[in-house]
Amino acid sequence: MNKVIGAAILSACLTFVAGIAVAQRVHDWHDLDKCHDHIQDAIHEMENARAANHYDMQGHGVRAEEHLRAAEREVREAIEAARAQ
Repeated sequence: MNKVIGAAILSACLTFVAGIAVAQRVHDWHDLDKCHDHIQDAIHEMENARAANHYDMQGHGVRAEEHLRAAEREVREAIEAARAQ
């Protein structure tokens, strides 16, 4: 259960970071690439936590994973935009 709470908090933080990354001009996309890797790790941890809890977390696990996937998409798009500049 602690992993689920940790993943949810991480998701919120990463979503915030992704928003900042998209809002400001990025000069070095390598930092975003590292952030992207961390988000992917968090998604895998969330999948493991959900499986260990038999996916029954009153819908919170599903929503946390959805937020992580949204953050992953945003950061990936930010990296592509930064590379194009």
